[in-house]
Amino acid sequence: MENKYIVEQRYLKAKKRVKEIKGFYVHLAVFLLNTPLIITVNLLVSPYFHWFWFSVLGWGVAIGIHAFVTFNGALFGKDWEERKIKELMDKNYNDGK
Repeated sequence: MENKYIVEQRYLKAKKRVKEIKGFYVHLAVFLLNTPLIITVNLLVSPYFHWFWFSVLGWGVAIGIHAFVTFNGALFGKDWEERKIKELMDKNYNDGK
């Protein structure tokens, strides 16, 4: 049986990781919901100058940096591949396929 302290530490680390991932997805959702609003306001207020690009590109870079930090620099790196392979193997084995 694992030490209660070790189990608690693992739980807290996993909880922190879930919070980081959730924060990224909230950031992404706010970006995706606000971008059409920014574009609409731009086109209604000053249709001849498309300043929305500055906002969208700047915010897009921020989303990219947030993704890089949240997912440890690699969205689909070696670590991800190994975890996904294990997940699929476990799923297929447990489903009887």
